[in-house]
Amino acid sequence: MRSPKDFFAPLALGAPEPLRQIPVRPSRMIHFFDPGNEKMAAKVPDIAKKVDVLLGNLEDAVRADRKEAARAGLVAIAKASDFGGTQLWTRVNSLDSPWVLDDLVTLVTEIGDKLDVIMVPKVEGAQDIHYVDRLLAQLEARAGLTKPLLVHAILETASGVANVEEIAGASPRMQGISLGPADLAASRRMKTTRVGGGHPGYLVRTDPVGDDLTAGRTTYQQDLWHYTVARMVDACAMHGILPYYGPFGDIRDVVACEDQFRNAFLLGCVGAWSLHPVQIDIAKKVFSPSPSDVAWARRVIAEMGDGTGAVMIDGKMQDDASVKQCRVVAELADELAANDAELAAAYAAATKEALS
Repeated sequence: MRSPKDFFAPLALGAPEPLRQIPVRPSRMIHFFDPGNEKMAAKVPDIAKKVDVLLGNLEDAVRADRKEAARAGLVAIAKASDFGGTQLWTRVNSLDSPWVLDDLVTLVTEIGDKLDVIMVPKVEGAQDIHYVDRLLAQLEARAGLTKPLLVHAILETASGVANVEEIAGASPRMQGISLGPADLAASRRMKTTRVGGGHPGYLVRTDPVGDDLTAGRTTYQQDLWHYTVARMVDACAMHGILPYYGPFGDIRDVVACEDQFRNAFLLGCVGAWSLHPVQIDIAKKVFSPSPSDVAWARRVIAEMGDGTGAVMIDGKMQDDASVKQCRVVAELADELAANDAELAAAYAAATKEALS
C-alpha cells in the first residue's frame, strides 16, 4: 500500500498528475459496440449523439480471430471522429489474456488523447489495478499525454466481490465499477444461465393458510444481484467513485430491463450498460430523475431553509436527513439538465408548479 502522501504522485516520470477528484459527467448508459464490425462502426457517428458513453469493446463478444481487427477499428474510429460531449471508453481484454498488453500499448500511444476511461474486466483485487495503473503512467509519459486516463473495473469474480472495497480505493485513476453478472455467476457456481436480471426459481412464498400447503400461496421473484450491487455501491461511495449496473442480456424484454435498471438506480447506481439501441432510451429514462421527483426534492429543500430542524409537508415529516436525500436528486438533475435542454425544461416546469 502506498503512503497517503504519495498516493497522488505520478507513477512514471513525465506522466500527468493523477486527478484528486473523479469528474462527474452524465453516464446513464455505457453503449457497447464492436469496432471491428463495419456495420456497427458505420453507425457510430449517429449513436454517439444519443448516448452519454460510447464504448469500443475488445473483450467478450469479439472472437479471438477478430481481436486485432477490433483494436485497429477502434483506433481508426477514434482518429476519424469528433465525439462532441460524448465520452469514449474502451473495454480491453482481461489481464490474463494474450491481447491485453497490445490493447493498452496501442490505444494509449495512438488515441490516448481521445479516450476517457479504460474498462478492465475480471478484476480480482487491488493488485490488478496497481499493474494497470503503473503501465498506464509509463505509456502516458511515452505518448506525452497531459491528462490521465481513468480506470473502470468490472466486478465479475467471487474474488473481486470479496475485495471490492480495496479495488475501489486502489488508485486515483479509479472512475467506477460495474457489475458483470454472467461471469460472476459462473465464478460463484450460481445455477443460472441468464445475463443479468432475476430468475423465476429465486423466490419467496407466502405462508400457508390452514393445513393446505399448496392453496393460495403467492410467490414473488427475487433479485439475484441485490447483495452484490448494494455492496458495490457502498464501496464506490466510500471511495468517491461511481457504481454501474452491467448488461441485461434479454434484448426483447424491455419491461424487465427497465425494472432491473430502476432497481439499480434506486440503490445508488448512476448508469448501466446498453447492448442494443433499444436499451439506450430505457437507461436514459431510468437514470434521469423524473420531473415530479425533482420538483418534490426542490420543494423540500426550499421549505427546509437552512436545512436544520423539521417541517411538515403534505402530512410528511421532513428533516435534515430528508434534505440530504433531496440534494442527491436535485444535484443529479442539475448535472443532467446542463447537457439536455429538453430535460432542463421539464424539470423547470415541474419545479415551478410545485413551488407556486
